[in-house]
Amino acid sequence: MTRVLAIETSCDETACAVVEDGRRALSDVVSTQIDIHRRWGGVVPELASRNHVVQVMPVVDEALARSGVGPEGLDAVAVTSGPGLVGALLVGVQAAKALALAWGKPLVGVNHLEGHLVAAFLAEVPPAFPYLGLVVSGGHTSLYAAHGFGDYRLLGQTRDDAAGEAFDKGAKLLGLPYPGGVAIDRLAKEGDPAAIRFPKAIVKGADLDFSFSGLKTALLHHVKKHGVPEGPALADLCASYQEAIVRALVEKAFRAARRLQFDRLVLAGGVAANSRLRAAAAARAAEYEGMSVFIPPVRLCTDNAAMIAVAGTHALLRGERAGPDLNADPAWRL
Repeated sequence: MTRVLAIETSCDETACAVVEDGRRALSDVVSTQIDIHRRWGGVVPELASRNHVVQVMPVVDEALARSGVGPEGLDAVAVTSGPGLVGALLVGVQAAKALALAWGKPLVGVNHLEGHLVAAFLAEVPPAFPYLGLVVSGGHTSLYAAHGFGDYRLLGQTRDDAAGEAFDKGAKLLGLPYPGGVAIDRLAKEGDPAAIRFPKAIVKGADLDFSFSGLKTALLHHVKKHGVPEGPALADLCASYQEAIVRALVEKAFRAARRLQFDRLVLAGGVAANSRLRAAAAARAAEYEGMSVFIPPVRLCTDNAAMIAVAGTHALLRGERAGPDLNADPAWRL
């Protein structure tokens, strides 16, 4: 039995979890900063860092209390050390180093993207390797071939805006509240996704890469020409914009799956909570015999520490250890 406490502070969520054997979350605590950043329409790095300083130790205490496991019952401390906002990452890294030293436990640094890729192992039915992983969030849109824990190959990524960024900036343009992806998803359920035709996210010479800046510009031009609509027309616009993003994600994910002859797809990251993306991926999978899609529960799609504990557990079992010189790496590539 291996029990790992993990800390996640890569962006605007202060999180801590205790996970057993990389499969069962004994606790999973998240303190969100949505209300702090909503007035600005997006995450303000300095405010995020300051709030992490205030919240990190209370969140750790709560995670320990909920798990019923004391420091003596832990096997290691894991922490997200990149990628992310450097100031935010530093708070978690310094807290984890202090706790590991005080408790006499091994320390493991975890890549945030790997955490997302393995979050599905906390679900009741986990995937099996190998699988194709699509990580979609506010800062990342990437396709990975996952061959085992710690063994990933990047297949494609966004050339500009991430899918989550396209949602958030599109929502801000339409006067919708932060977080924008949630607001667009909610309105889109009442709209017609075929009402307005938006351009496809085509990248010349790299058919597994993504590009959403042109789509965002198309929305800007539409609003300049027609203004921000209201009522059903706004729902149609949201549904059409969302459909363009989802279409690009699903088409390229399944193109990669066919190319690699993988029959398992894992959706991960905050945008994997989008209801249209979840439905579209499941529908496309149904068209292919033997194809399975694994989508973590919504709470495991957004940033959390349980997924960091899963990755940390397997890094620990591989013999990986971090020393007192562990530092934040905001540009850490997986």
